Amino acid sequence: QVQLVESGGGLVQAGGSLRLSCAASGSIFSIAAMSWYRQAPGKQRESVATITSGGSSNYAESVKGRFTISRDNAKKTVYLQMNSLEPEDTAVYYCRLWVPGLGYWGQGTQVTVSS
Repeated sequence: QVQLVESGGGLVQAGGSLRLSCAASGSIFSIAAMSWYRQAPGKQRESVATITSGGSSNYAESVKGRFTISRDNAKKTVYLQMNSLEPEDTAVYYCRLWVPGLGYWGQGTQVTVSS
């Protein structure tokens, strides 16, 4: 069984930075693809960034150049460094772990960017 616990959300002014963390339990972290998603009020959940087990990453167009995803397999933790935050980045951010046939979600952490 896998549990994912996000942290690092909060209130920040536009132009500021936050770093989200997602700590995983279990034994499959190192072979899993890890992703960050977000869901703003009244909108569908959307993918923000993904990092594969091999370390390759990809990003939504809206966050390219501002957000960086990284992972530490020894700590079973994935990070999302968010810079130059905009009010449009306000959402609940969720961590997701995926291996073929299995997917797990964290409980989410709120990020609010004030203008």
